[in-house]
Amino acid sequence: MPELVPLTGGGSGYVPLAEVVRSGFTESVHFGSAVALAPDGGTAVALGRVDDPVLPRSSAKPFQALACLLSGADLHGPRLAIAAGSHTGEDFHVRLVAEMLGEAGLGFDALGCPADWPEDEATRHALIRAGLTASRERMNCSGKHAAMLAASVASGWEAGSYLDPGHPVQQRVRGVVEELSGEKTAHVAVDGCGAPLFGLSLTGLARAVQGLVLAAPGTAPRAVADAIREYPEYVGGTGHVNTSLMRALPGAVAKGGAEGVLVVALADGHAAAVKVIDGSPRATTAIALAALRAAGGDVAPAEEFASVAVLGGGVPVGEIHALGEK
Repeated sequence: MPELVPLTGGGSGYVPLAEVVRSGFTESVHFGSAVALAPDGGTAVALGRVDDPVLPRSSAKPFQALACLLSGADLHGPRLAIAAGSHTGEDFHVRLVAEMLGEAGLGFDALGCPADWPEDEATRHALIRAGLTASRERMNCSGKHAAMLAASVASGWEAGSYLDPGHPVQQRVRGVVEELSGEKTAHVAVDGCGAPLFGLSLTGLARAVQGLVLAAPGTAPRAVADAIREYPEYVGGTGHVNTSLMRALPGAVAKGGAEGVLVVALADGHAAAVKVIDGSPRATTAIALAALRAAGGDVAPAEEFASVAVLGGGVPVGEIHALGEK
């Protein structure tokens, strides 16, 4: 199995990126692709099919938030962070979503995302004990949807069709993704929350998030990066790995997506994007950190995230780690 080392270009297929070791035995292996960029934008690490299109899933939310900001939505601080986030559905998240919608003259019924239970276990159990049901506002994408609705109202666009790929707010999202990535949209899909999703290469995804952290102070892209970094609890929530990782790496931007996608950019401009082809997210953080380390990025403060414990009888008996890391 290859070590995670710098390469000069993409491989011919998916490669083994992480292994699951139980009691000294390699039980499973995660295949996929990973890319890391140097601060100057050059490719420092390229494993697998890094130039093939991927669907970024929720890793695209920072770009969607930027599009909403550019479209006139009143987004700043926690509002901008939750617009770029996949929140865990805690009460403080829902209060902010309600505030954003209320200022646009809208309620939770305007949200186009499906009803869901909150990802935060304690909150979910409290709702069940109270006899409540799944709701749109508790769905992890409700902050993004509230931002899209606020942008539509602010710009005078018809809000009821805001999820149509041809709607002006979605066209602004597409333009932002293409500008930051330097690529044309490879595929248009529908995300799990119902919003349009614009496919791009893994390298383009890393380039796009790098563009946020390296943007000049005072610009809209930098505002998105700064909000994410300052309010990581609105990007995820209590115990969420993206939130915890950003707290461990001050100045970093981290945003995961469904089906094994993750982007991480350090304050100095090192940036990584990962796609695990089986769709599992359990090794993505360890892989991204390994790619950043191989590219020359300082991820030492996040050493605790370099592996994930494998349990047996409730105690650690092994770990999941990036290949070449152990």
